[in-house]
Amino acid sequence: MSQRIEPARLWPGVAAAAITAAPEARDHGRSARMIRGKALIFWDPRRPGRKLDAIDTDQITPATDCVSESLETLDERWKAGSFRYLMPDFRARVHAGETFVVAGDRFAIGSSREMSPAGLKAVAEERGLELVVVCGQSMGDIFRRNAFNLGLHVVQSPEAVADARDGDTFAFDPDGRQLVNETQGKTYDPVPLTPKEDEIRRSGGIFALGRREFPESVRRAPRVEWPDAETARGLTATEQIVWAHRVDKDADVRPGATLRVYADLLPASDGTAPFSIYTFDRITGGSTIFPRQAAVANDHFVFTGKDADDKQTSIGRQFATKHRIERPYYATPGDGIFHFYFPEQGLVMPGAFIPGADSHSRAYGAYGAVGIGVGSTTLGFGWATGYVYFTCAKQRRVRFTGKLLPWVSGKDVVLALLRRWGPKQSQGMSVEFVDAGLQLPLSYRNTIANMMAEGEAMSGIFAPDDITYAWYAQKGWTDLPYPRVAPGAGARYEIDEELDLGELAPFVAKPFSPGNAFPADEVAKERITFDKALIGSCTNGGYDDLLEAALVIDAARSRGFSHAAREFVIFPGSGGVKQDIEDPEPRLGGRSIAAVFRDAGGEIRESWCGPCFGQGRDALGPGERAITSFNRNWQNRMGIGGEGYLASPVVVAASALLGYIGPPGELGLEWDPDRFGGA
Repeated sequence: MSQRIEPARLWPGVAAAAITAAPEARDHGRSARMIRGKALIFWDPRRPGRKLDAIDTDQITPATDCVSESLETLDERWKAGSFRYLMPDFRARVHAGETFVVAGDRFAIGSSREMSPAGLKAVAEERGLELVVVCGQSMGDIFRRNAFNLGLHVVQSPEAVADARDGDTFAFDPDGRQLVNETQGKTYDPVPLTPKEDEIRRSGGIFALGRREFPESVRRAPRVEWPDAETARGLTATEQIVWAHRVDKDADVRPGATLRVYADLLPASDGTAPFSIYTFDRITGGSTIFPRQAAVANDHFVFTGKDADDKQTSIGRQFATKHRIERPYYATPGDGIFHFYFPEQGLVMPGAFIPGADSHSRAYGAYGAVGIGVGSTTLGFGWATGYVYFTCAKQRRVRFTGKLLPWVSGKDVVLALLRRWGPKQSQGMSVEFVDAGLQLPLSYRNTIANMMAEGEAMSGIFAPDDITYAWYAQKGWTDLPYPRVAPGAGARYEIDEELDLGELAPFVAKPFSPGNAFPADEVAKERITFDKALIGSCTNGGYDDLLEAALVIDAARSRGFSHAAREFVIFPGSGGVKQDIEDPEPRLGGRSIAAVFRDAGGEIRESWCGPCFGQGRDALGPGERAITSFNRNWQNRMGIGGEGYLASPVVVAASALLGYIGPPGELGLEWDPDRFGGA
């Protein structure tokens, strides 16, 4: 494997000594005046008198409004789409002075889309106003970070949220961050920021910070140094990787500390790249250095046939051409979804630290790396400096014990875990998984780590073990750059828990939450019909995922189920997987996976993310329902007015044949480990 952290590469004719720091930005956090405005409250229609919890970024900025047609008009669509369906008159209300957005707990969870804080901020600025977001104790970690980067005021105060009423006048002091409900005469001290977060906020945000640090970053050679045995003993695997990648080697790695951390890879999609490019250009000038550790995959706004989407993808294409970013670091449409594509290209390795602009960058934890979602501006900052600012989270461990039962896969494991965690989910912690029985293959681990985005974790990692290294060896990659990392014997976990795999069954998550999961055999009794069965995506689009589904379909022929009862569509995780499923498969008697799908009426599409977030011809329409192996089923996620149910590939395949949602047992299939196990 050739992927290494490289020093800055200068453009021809540019001298490092000639790059100087921008003038110090004024203290944006200080203001001679208080910010005042009326409350704009999101009430929960199902719980009278309660504020709405868990507003995800799909609701703040719907996917169709995440488009940027040029770097000059980045936020036009973002402003127009702000709360388009959740609160259609949002823009007008803000312009009328309702500038204190009040919502419940877990505000802005989900997708990393930086269009959300940028759009909200810009809506207020259209009328010369400033917006303040007031929410409960927790909020989406990526949105929170993006808000500081962009200068959007966010205040976490459960007490203020509980007290707020329609028509209340609020005041906010940008200096001391004190919040006042002037109508009720109450004052609130919000959840404090870390010193570095406050510094970023006060110094003008990510652009000013980047221009200030850029010159030194160009002249500094990156160093990755692993802790000695005594130090490692007190650190989790996640903390050891962060410790090794610190820019400032004396920085303390502990929960709540904000550090500068070198990145091994800084991947974006065509959806997140434009704002990253805008950030990189504003920090570097655009033609001083080549972007550092950069990778871009075209997997979101492709295959739609829309002119606006084509303009968006052209921004990343032109950037790649200018800076000579080539395959495998630049993936063209159809090459793959980047959480699948980049690992299969050898760009992800055990021990790496990988901040990605997409929330599902947590998937890299399956490979023994720390993968986090950071949003676009942090990524652009990383392209400029080689590192990102990272606030260490509390640590949480989940030990998987017991033995997997028939038909249970990684999707069932993670749905069971999200179900157990409930409304609080992971509480923003970094989660480490221990596969005690070494029985979870990389495909299962990918699903579990990937869906830590839905679990609202900072990251999710399987410390590299024999299964990890066997996967790399099978691909011929033995020259790995980092030593084997394991949690220290004295590492501290805020929560330490076990999940007995022997107690799990295939699950189905009903709308509108991945944690709203129920045993599939119970769901089958409800005879829930659907319009589409969709297999694939970055969560379950690997060869082994699709083979498990094909084995069910192949076996069901002897039971009289030869053709899908509903529309059946397959989305391979990468172009390579799409090619591989055309090859003869011994476990299918020499037939290919693709042939089995097609014979059952399945259609195989290009590798992309579209239907998972409501784009393209396979998106759900109003009133439509789908059973999918995707990772999110929030309201309007797969299409406006549609309903998504989540399950493993084998449950989706069985459901496609049944015409209602149910596990393989409903087809009359009995588990045969020689036939179905070990796919």
